[in-house]
Amino acid sequence: MEHLTRADESRSRPWHQLFVEVDDAVFSGAGFPYGSDECYAWVIQFHRNTWGDLLSYLESLPWPRPESVQVLVHDENDDCFGLWMIYDGKLSEVPLPRTRREPYASSVTGVLFREDRPTDC
Repeated sequence: MEHLTRADESRSRPWHQLFVEVDDAVFSGAGFPYGSDECYAWVIQFHRNTWGDLLSYLESLPWPRPESVQVLVHDENDDCFGLWMIYDGKLSEVPLPRTRREPYASSVTGVLFREDRPTDC
């Protein structure tokens, strides 16, 4: 993931934003200025439909433990994050209880709805 936290001068990525590392020091509450190797994540924010190739790009990387890769995606119209994991070499969405994804023209993945939300939302 380190190469995704630096500028891409070669333009090999289809987006220009950078992933930011978030380690367990953020969550420890102890005020430690450093994190451990056991807990880490990377976050990135995209501006509407500029992340279309993200899932295929991430699944093409040589992950040392692909079964540990989890991608949370929240498009602006989604009710909650969708979970994507690598199965058989491909990032696939993991079905979440009480949710459904519906196609939406201006969204890369469609819109993820909670089926248990109040109807007046």
